[in-house]
Amino acid sequence: MEFEAGSRGGGGGGGGARYLPIAEHGLIGDLRTAALVGTDGTIDWYCCPRFDAPSVFGSILDAERGGSFELAADVPARTRQFYFPDTNVLITRFYAADGVAEIQDFMPVVDESREASRHRLIRRVVCVRGTLPFAARIAPRFGYGAEPHTVRVRAGEAVFEAPSMALALTSTVPLEGDGRDVRSHFKLLEGESVVFALDRIGEDVRPRACPHAEAEAQFEATVRFWCDWLSHSRYRGRWREMVLRSALLLKLLTYAPTGAIVAAPTTSLPERIGGERNWDYRYVWVRDAAFCVYAMLRLGFTSEAEAFMAFLSERGIMRGAGPSGPLQIMYGIDGRKDLPESELDHLEGHLGSAPVRVGNGATHQLQLDIYGALIDSVYLYDKWGQPISSDHWDEVGAVVDWLCDHWDQPDEGIWETRGGRRDFVYSRLMCWVAIERAIRMANRRGLPADLGRWLRNRDAIYRQIMREGWSAERGAFVQSLGADVLDASVLMMPMAKFVSPTDPKWLATLDALTRDLVSDSLVYRYDPAASPDGLHGTEGTFSICSFWYVEALTRAGRLEEARLAFEKMLTYGNHLGLYAEEIGRTGEQLGNFPQAFTHLSLISAAFNLDRALG
Repeated sequence: MEFEAGSRGGGGGGGGARYLPIAEHGLIGDLRTAALVGTDGTIDWYCCPRFDAPSVFGSILDAERGGSFELAADVPARTRQFYFPDTNVLITRFYAADGVAEIQDFMPVVDESREASRHRLIRRVVCVRGTLPFAARIAPRFGYGAEPHTVRVRAGEAVFEAPSMALALTSTVPLEGDGRDVRSHFKLLEGESVVFALDRIGEDVRPRACPHAEAEAQFEATVRFWCDWLSHSRYRGRWREMVLRSALLLKLLTYAPTGAIVAAPTTSLPERIGGERNWDYRYVWVRDAAFCVYAMLRLGFTSEAEAFMAFLSERGIMRGAGPSGPLQIMYGIDGRKDLPESELDHLEGHLGSAPVRVGNGATHQLQLDIYGALIDSVYLYDKWGQPISSDHWDEVGAVVDWLCDHWDQPDEGIWETRGGRRDFVYSRLMCWVAIERAIRMANRRGLPADLGRWLRNRDAIYRQIMREGWSAERGAFVQSLGADVLDASVLMMPMAKFVSPTDPKWLATLDALTRDLVSDSLVYRYDPAASPDGLHGTEGTFSICSFWYVEALTRAGRLEEARLAFEKMLTYGNHLGLYAEEIGRTGEQLGNFPQAFTHLSLISAAFNLDRALG
């Protein structure tokens, strides 16, 4: 896929010429934070020093006030972007009349030493053919563009200082400051290179130059880190490139100091251009992270699952006692429970999609399905990773005991609706999963449990779903008990082993979902008109549901349909194989980007389809 350098498109309303589409970005990171790099060479999003910190570069949310790090050929050029094979090192190539050059963007991954707090971001420009002029403009806007700052420039170094933090930019070419921003113009001949390094400084971290030799060494070390990590994958199937790219993305969304896994590295990228469905995803959703553990274990990455289990234990996640039960639906990457939601009125939002939100008001919703996701991941870790400890089992038992008393109540459900609580079938399904997996663990390992009580509740949930979650009129399992609205979340039924994938009721449900919610392999969550969710406007198809659909077809033995649907879904990924949360009507990526939920479901669909095809 090729792009015209410097031509910011995007279509739609409000200032399209100033924004790249969401999908025209790649992601780099250091397992603590991450940055989005556009296909035109501009860093449009970067939070420092961690995923959930205020943005330093945020032009993806406001082209004027957000701040950016522009770096591009200073002549008309086409660009192509790709990852260095088997790594998260991003390369953006510029093809001009007189030469070809590339930007190598990466963040060195270092251990818990002092250097970890530097959060170094390296941009190395290399001319590979002919000659090419380049221009750079470094314009940070601290605190989501709300904090003032100063800049001091001398020789090849600039220091940006704001009340909250300071950044140092070092360069192998001269820099010029204008009191707020820094610029540089340079020309490269074939074989020549220029290095820019952006560091967070303060406390005991001082500005430090990044000469060519050090940039080369850090490039090689970063490539080696990612290649070594990926070499532990056990996947050898048909879609290796897409599966391993998804695994690399899930690893990139891991916060190494705690083992937390964020849902996405961005906030407020819209689910509909110009709409209000804009949320902050830079936190740990219990559901998303638990499913990530499942995907990682499938591929053979047990250390990530172990780190997440440590996150749960060390921060007492399963020993909570909040108003909605032992678990919240999400936590901060450090385990904190309070994530107050606010709106940044000074930012216009991506393509005018306001409001821009930080924090998340859904924190204290009741979503009973998270218990099933979490207990299932514990069960799988106990089976494929390490047997869980006695203390961890006590936590599991307490959670299941609580669930036996509370499963039969309405909640906000997996889609975090803001239109009131309901008796969602998916929530009941995952309560069944939680109790059923706990029973399996207890039986397999002879662990103490009130098995009689657990069995009675498990069976009661099963009977309730079969009796009230099935609509004879629709010939399908439905969104909520006694209703007739369809919901793609029930695609999890055969995957959760609640119902046989060839059960007549399930096959009828699959046909009904295909008729009502599927469009060219893309799957809508539900119809907001038929099932009001408390928000205005429509949304795109949900990519995790599209991959669930592939897996449901696979398990039903409809392999030709499943393979075609999967191959179609792959065409909706961006030029790097990355996915946002949703796909719009004309194939555009919508929502926070890239999204863990989508990529973990891609891994699961590919794994099961490949195995079924033999």
